[in-house]
Amino acid sequence: MQCEVLTAGYSYHTKAFVSARQVLPHYLIRFQSEGRCKALIGGELRTVAAGDLMLFKPGDPYELRVEAEPQPSGEVAVASGDYYFFCRGGWLDEWWAQRSRPTVATIPLHDTVLAICRQIVLEHYRGKRTYKPIADYYMRIFCMTVDREMTEHTASESGGKSFLAQRMRNYVEERALASFKLEDVAQSVGLSPSRAVHLFKACFGQSIMQYALQIRLSIAKERMLYSPMSLEQIAEQSGFSSYSYFHRMFRAHFGLSPKRFRQQLLGQTAGGKTDANHVER
Repeated sequence: MQCEVLTAGYSYHTKAFVSARQVLPHYLIRFQSEGRCKALIGGELRTVAAGDLMLFKPGDPYELRVEAEPQPSGEVAVASGDYYFFCRGGWLDEWWAQRSRPTVATIPLHDTVLAICRQIVLEHYRGKRTYKPIADYYMRIFCMTVDREMTEHTASESGGKSFLAQRMRNYVEERALASFKLEDVAQSVGLSPSRAVHLFKACFGQSIMQYALQIRLSIAKERMLYSPMSLEQIAEQSGFSSYSYFHRMFRAHFGLSPKRFRQQLLGQTAGGKTDANHVER
């Protein structure tokens, strides 16, 4: 059965944006990777935050608004990033029918999901002719990954300790770009710092600050590829206290300097153009 990616891209808005209300002819899968926006959900415009996945089927009404929102720095500005995929096919029809699909669901904002999104976009641009099926198969992987993440997320909310750990992870995801202390995370779930640290690592296999660093590096990678900001600006707006610290952590995790990594990413997408109808820079 077919799963065809018709349009794939990444939008990063720094200016207010409003899409005309429309009835969708195909499936639209939209993953908010950073910032906030408003979308037509259940007949009304609702706020969508980082980590929210929107699922629309053919025939659903759709409208998107990106407006100025309070930022972690305290300023009010427009800053919203998302991946969007218009797709169709019998495989998607069957996938959709396997379970009840909410219009919006929250899934963990980690590098696995972001990497698949990025790969779909890259392969869509690189393989519009001979190798187009590669993007289509990555779309299947994304859909199945979404199901797994949603299942694990639901399971974690059903138990006491796992529920507290999930709440801490949500806290970190929501504030990863701002400055926070371990005490703040622990207080958000009513635990002592030592107990919070132990519980988080037992559930997720890494420390709270390691997880925050993972998110910050993932967001920095997206901005290095898709935004025109300088590396210094990216470091600052991705939650790093200084560029030197960002440089050191980036090299330690990826084996390349940020500058070299960005050069390689841009080289991969040479010849591809971002859809101007979906991007505000």
